[in-house]
Amino acid sequence: MKKVIPLLAIVMTVILLAGCSLQPPAWAKSKKSANAGEIKIGLSVSTLNNPFFVSLKDGVVKEAKKLNIEVIVVDAQNDSAKQSNDVDDLIQQGVDALLINPTDSAAISAAVQSANTLDIPVVTLDRSADKGDVKALVASDNVKGGKMAAEYIVKELGKDAKVIELQGVPGASATRERGKGFHDIADKELDVVASQAADFDRTKGLTVMENLLQGNPDVQAVFAHNDEMALGAIEAIQSSGKDIPVIGFDGNEDALNSIKDGKLTATVAQQPELIGQMAVDAARDVLQGKTVEKSIPAPLKLVTKENQ
Repeated sequence: MKKVIPLLAIVMTVILLAGCSLQPPAWAKSKKSANAGEIKIGLSVSTLNNPFFVSLKDGVVKEAKKLNIEVIVVDAQNDSAKQSNDVDDLIQQGVDALLINPTDSAAISAAVQSANTLDIPVVTLDRSADKGDVKALVASDNVKGGKMAAEYIVKELGKDAKVIELQGVPGASATRERGKGFHDIADKELDVVASQAADFDRTKGLTVMENLLQGNPDVQAVFAHNDEMALGAIEAIQSSGKDIPVIGFDGNEDALNSIKDGKLTATVAQQPELIGQMAVDAARDVLQGKTVEKSIPAPLKLVTKENQ
C-alpha cells in the first residue's frame, strides 16, 4: 500500500497538468497578443444579403485595418442557430473580442453568455442582446427614428392618415424599438390600418405589401422598418397602379438612389459604416482597459428628395 500512494499522486499530477493544457492554443495565444497590442476581433453579421449590413461590415474592416487589428467575418445568413455556432467557432479561433450584429436578440444571448464565461468582451452593433454582459451597443436611436418617420407622415398627410406598417424580424431589438417609436406617435396621430412582419427582406416586403394592399385599398402611406422592405413595397404599389408614399429606415445606397429617382419618399438614414468603425474603437478601448459607454449612439437623419 505504501507504494500505491506515490503512484496515485503521480497519476493525479499528470491528469492535472493535462487538464491545464486543454485550453486551446489559439485562445492562449490571443490573450497574449491582445496584451501586446496585436488584436484579433470576430465579427458576426446577421446577413450580408443586405446592403446596410455590408456597409456595416465594411466600416469594421476599414477601421480594423487602420488600427492594424485582424478581423474574422462570418455571415449568419439570418439564421439564429447558425449565428450561435459561428460565434462558438470564433471563440475557438482565439478572438480577443466579439462584435455581434444579432439576427435575434433573444437567441444570441446564450452565445454572449458563453463569451462572458471566457472573459471575451462583446460589443453589439445595430441590435442588442437580451441577456449577457454586452460592453457596448453601437447603434442609431431606433426609437427616435421610428418617431421621426411617424412625425413626417403626420406633417405630410395630416392627422388620422391611414398607414400600413411593415415590421422587421420578430424578436430583433431593432424591430421592437423602431415599432415602439413609430407607435408612440402613430397611436395618437395616425390610423395604423395594418401591421405585419416582412423580416427586413425586400422580396417579403413585396409579397406582404401585395396582400395588405388588397385588404386596405384606401391606405395613404407606408412605414417600413428598413429600406429593403420599403423598396419591395414600392414594387407592389407600382404594380397596383397606386401612388402611395413609402418611408424606409437605414439610408442604404439603393434607397438613396430610389429617393433621387422619385420612387421612395423618405428614409430615416443611419450611418452603417460609422457604426462599424465605432464598434471597433469600442472593442479596442475595452481591451485596453478603458471605460466605454453602454450605449454609443450614431446620428440619424430623415432624408427626402428635397434635402438629399
